[in-house]
Amino acid sequence: MDRVDSMPPRLPPPAGSDREGEDAADVYAAAPLLNCLLREVAEPAGDRGTFRLRASGRLMRVRGTRRPRAPEVYADGAWQRLDHTALVELTAEELLLLTRLPNSELPAEMTDSRDTVAALLAARSVATPPADPYVRSEQSLITGHPYHPAPKTRGGGPAAGWLPYAPEAYARFPLELLGVREDTVVEEGDTTPLDVLGRAPDGYRLLPAHPWQLDLVGSRPAIRDAFADGRLVRLGRTARPLWPTAAVRTLYAPEDDLFVKFSLDVRITNDIRRLWRHDLLKLRRTDAATAAAFTAMSAPAAWLSDRGYRTADFAFEELAVLVRDGLREHVAPGTTPLLAAALVEGFAGSPLDGLGDPSAWWTAYLRQVVPPVLEAFARHGVVLEAHLQNTLVAVDAAGTPVQALFRDAEGVKLLTDVDRAAGWERLVYCLIVNNVIELAALLAERHPGWDPWPAVRTVLAGHGLPGITDAVTDLLTAPTLPGKTNLLLRWTGADGADARYLPLPNPLAGD
Repeated sequence: MDRVDSMPPRLPPPAGSDREGEDAADVYAAAPLLNCLLREVAEPAGDRGTFRLRASGRLMRVRGTRRPRAPEVYADGAWQRLDHTALVELTAEELLLLTRLPNSELPAEMTDSRDTVAALLAARSVATPPADPYVRSEQSLITGHPYHPAPKTRGGGPAAGWLPYAPEAYARFPLELLGVREDTVVEEGDTTPLDVLGRAPDGYRLLPAHPWQLDLVGSRPAIRDAFADGRLVRLGRTARPLWPTAAVRTLYAPEDDLFVKFSLDVRITNDIRRLWRHDLLKLRRTDAATAAAFTAMSAPAAWLSDRGYRTADFAFEELAVLVRDGLREHVAPGTTPLLAAALVEGFAGSPLDGLGDPSAWWTAYLRQVVPPVLEAFARHGVVLEAHLQNTLVAVDAAGTPVQALFRDAEGVKLLTDVDRAAGWERLVYCLIVNNVIELAALLAERHPGWDPWPAVRTVLAGHGLPGITDAVTDLLTAPTLPGKTNLLLRWTGADGADARYLPLPNPLAGD
């Protein structure tokens, strides 16, 4: 079924004139920025689609709801259309008035994000999508995070530097293979899967490297000196290419059924995507607790374990590589795993295309995704970061969800380390606001008059888990839910892990 409202994911790839590509990039890039602007610094004013910016008092109106577009601001007695450049300028002016803090970095990131989208659209128009539906789903995210002001920024460098490694451009490429002298190796956990990617000479261990990261850090003194004195040697490239996933720095090797995650000294959304030492040092403990929680579950849900990491002591963070479980031993037989974020974004072959009454599909999705997250929290004190990009859903031949898979130990919190209330708030934001609400909004948009919320209430109310009854009751009745303030986080220069929330209307509290 066609979507009722023409939202960015339905736009065709740019073809013909350059102007078509520029217009498409504006639409894609404006949607998440508008979502942030209207959520964090505006309030409804009068007609549907009209908002008042709180700091300046200016009126703005948009078309669409889930992915707003065609922004206009009221000035000089008339509505004035805003292209992306003007929208960035207005956002910066509003945030300066609101916070009294200047910021030149974020407007540049917003512009870079939009220019990245233009380059991706151009690349996709002449590229062939991957045949594997799982990989295709991982490489589908042109809009990206729907509530981030610059979800596609790639560090501001020229497209030639990053485009060969972009999942959204259907990239695949070999890894650079390095040999690191054995007396300088640092590793923890099971890193043996890395050794299938190549061979190291005697006295060395194999250290795969992302070619983009090696371009970024290879000339730094510690690494340059290691190449010069033989602690680090070049061994060529992997025999087969790997596919970058939605996370950009995590790659999938289908033949070896292996995921590898690298440091990437580039800001993507809120953070520089480096494998930080403090995260690596707690990785085994966090992953072990999460894996144990899933082993104890009766549900078919699975955890893709971050099994270990390998690096060099002279470039601990810069050259770190993390080993993650592949799919084959975890995915239910006869099913196809798909990235949940791709279901919201849209991709060729999505089980949501041509779906009639969505009720059965939606109930199946909720039953696979929601209970394991609640159980991990209630029984094992594990707070999964179960947002759309960390959730895979395996579908059967009819496209019905039959299993959920979760990933990314770096984003997991343990209740032994964090306050229980803060952990629950994080769970609700990731699972309900960032996952369930986004997918519910897409389905409701495609199927006018259909109500997604009774099924959500039923799944939540039927959890039957000790210790969270009151929290779930509050979740079902509270007037608001926590929404992360990515725009204000970036404008004020807060650490990306320092989540701050504002209250959003709770659709679960309806009749």
